[in-house]
Amino acid sequence: MCGIVGYIGQQDSKEILLKGLEKLEYRGYDSAGIAVMNNEGIHVFKEKGRIATLRDAVNQDVAANAGIGHTRWATHGVPSKVNAHPHQSNSSRFTLVHNGVIENYSILKNEFLQGVELKSDTDTEIIVQVIDKFVSEGLEVEEAFRKTLALLKGSYAIALLDELNKETIYVAKNKSPLLVGLGENFNVVASDAMAMLQVTDQYVELMDKEMVIVTEESVTIKTLDGNVVERAPYTAELDASDIEKGTYPHYMLKEIDEQPLVMRKIIQKYQDENGKLTIDQDILQSFDEADRVYIIAAGTSYHAGLVGKQFIEKMANIPVEVHVASEFSYNMPLLSAKPLFIFISQSGETADSRAVLVQVKELGYKALTITNVQGSTLSREADFTLLLHAGPEIAVASTKAYTAQLAVLAILAAVTAESRGIELDFDLVKELGIVANGMEVLCDAKEEMEEIAREYLSTTRNCFFIGRAVDFYVGLEGSLKLKEISYIQAEGFAGGELKHGTIALIENGTPVIALATQEHVNLGIRGNVKEVAARGANPCIISMKGLETEEDRYVLPLVHEALTPLVSVIPLQLISYYAALHRDCDVDKPRNLAKSVTVE
Repeated sequence: MCGIVGYIGQQDSKEILLKGLEKLEYRGYDSAGIAVMNNEGIHVFKEKGRIATLRDAVNQDVAANAGIGHTRWATHGVPSKVNAHPHQSNSSRFTLVHNGVIENYSILKNEFLQGVELKSDTDTEIIVQVIDKFVSEGLEVEEAFRKTLALLKGSYAIALLDELNKETIYVAKNKSPLLVGLGENFNVVASDAMAMLQVTDQYVELMDKEMVIVTEESVTIKTLDGNVVERAPYTAELDASDIEKGTYPHYMLKEIDEQPLVMRKIIQKYQDENGKLTIDQDILQSFDEADRVYIIAAGTSYHAGLVGKQFIEKMANIPVEVHVASEFSYNMPLLSAKPLFIFISQSGETADSRAVLVQVKELGYKALTITNVQGSTLSREADFTLLLHAGPEIAVASTKAYTAQLAVLAILAAVTAESRGIELDFDLVKELGIVANGMEVLCDAKEEMEEIAREYLSTTRNCFFIGRAVDFYVGLEGSLKLKEISYIQAEGFAGGELKHGTIALIENGTPVIALATQEHVNLGIRGNVKEVAARGANPCIISMKGLETEEDRYVLPLVHEALTPLVSVIPLQLISYYAALHRDCDVDKPRNLAKSVTVE
């Protein structure tokens, strides 16, 4: 998830912009740039890599009181200096930064930019070139900006400079976050309030399909119809907990939105300098010596382990068992001759899992911990650790840690497969990048998810989740999220098990959320949907693009079939969030639950 900053005022903008971008580094990025504007024109500095590299490239002799900046994670076009933002029109009059994905960029290119030479591979450049074209045809800048925005399909947060109007930054948003910060004789733009808390704590929230004219003295918000909107600013509180939450109403929603950037950070952290996925050789040796892997976990981490079993068995060809920690501790099964144990825990402090780890170490077996917290108990006491790199997860109901666990398990499986001489039929780095983009699309679909929650869950007392193969495991996680925070009695079932008892619970109006992301079981789960619908259920089918039918409620962006759990869970997280919100539940701190379970 990219980041945007902007400044217009009395001070030199360069350092303000660079410091703002540094505050956004946690989002994950592969390139960065700034554009500053003075009487000599617009000066663009951008580089692939870290902001520290960008700092070295900025000409400190250039003073300018207006500018925009950007951190980019590649979507359209590879990470490079050319594809980095800001992007300029061919006339060099307009310079623009953009967060989001323009879904119809190729249509706009073909319709409006025939004969225009494009410098980059990005969807973003299309925006600035279309604006320039409309101005060249006689439109005023504001009208050209508005007309271009009306044509865009997808998500965007935009900041635009006009070389002939040095007193203004043009701003707009749709689905991607963007704020305007207010100051005395200056104003700022930021995709996250944390980026500009260095200069102001007064912010105006922007709504979808609004554009803003920002000068050092004024902020004018308009709809795309040109109507002026009045909106009071709010104060971004400066205590630590609120800074972590930013402008989000709840940690859970923020952490759901962070999943694309977490995915990209994981890809980055587990690559070597040549872009190849890598993990510790001692871990690989332990896998090579093992005849069976035992995954030990609890709650959401247990559900991640069920999906991880599929990854390891199908990619690395090693048998895997998944066990609930609290059961394994007191009822250890007959173990294989050369077992290897994997402990999955967001906090690394789960007491039930630690009880098993103690037993395993006493027996002399090797153990690997997959956790979000370096130096946690499970990490310290296991032989090896793989970190999730998800950042602090504050909400009790886990979201980003779950998908981080899946990503790390997939990487572990793929690297292990390679070390065993097994060649995969897909490039995991590329496919995880596609997953991150798909996650971003889903995180932008909040309105659709809220409507599903309202339609299916506003008054119900129970809800069933069904799926086959890995969709069953994702359904288990979806049902856990819903029951955790909304207190709706929710259960996940394998689709084929319905007729073996569960279908007796179906009543008129019972919501049944069905996942259909696997081609080899697609017809089977759709048959199960027909069975419950015939008995009065209210089915909600969430399917993968390419498998959809007219009756499906929501269609997921296409990802590799092996990785569908990474995207199919996000609608379930958002649906659960909005169900809890509509029921006035405490989303971040549900009753009777704690973030880290440190007692058995």
